Amino acid sequence: MIEATNFRNAMSLLTTAVNVITTEGPSGTHGFTASAVCSVTDSPPTLLVCMNQSARSHGHFINNKTLSVNVLGAQHEALSNAFASKLSSDARFAQGSWTKLTTGAPILEDALVSFDCEIEDIQEVGTHSVFMCRVVAIKQSESQGGADESLVYFNRSYHQVGQVQFA
Repeated sequence: MIEATNFRNAMSLLTTAVNVITTEGPSGTHGFTASAVCSVTDSPPTLLVCMNQSARSHGHFINNKTLSVNVLGAQHEALSNAFASKLSSDARFAQGSWTKLTTGAPILEDALVSFDCEIEDIQEVGTHSVFMCRVVAIKQSESQGGADESLVYFNRSYHQVGQVQFA
């Protein structure tokens, strides 16, 4: 049997994108920082997002049945920390500029890319819920030339990853 601590230590060496996951609906506006996000299929466009069931906004995501995945750039480290903190929802959302697409879930205006989703299925696995999310709209960064750097998490700290230019 693998100990939880050993598993967490090993997983800290898996580089992941840093995302702010948001929702808005009958249960209000909420968000959290997540690295457990990945594509499932492109037909139909589907993502999965994992969320700890003990998170204070967990029930709000289930009730709203929508979410957006906002992929953070290198300039968003403070925003990531705000959404990972105990700040109120209002204080968290005051940290950025937000817009909406199809579902009404908040979209970070300067995210590298944002996926607007409807939650289609929820699986409970151990301490987490796995949201299967149908992507209904996408907003990509408007910066020119692909100069954006992505904010990633590796070995329990933030790092930036940019495009490599070959001569």
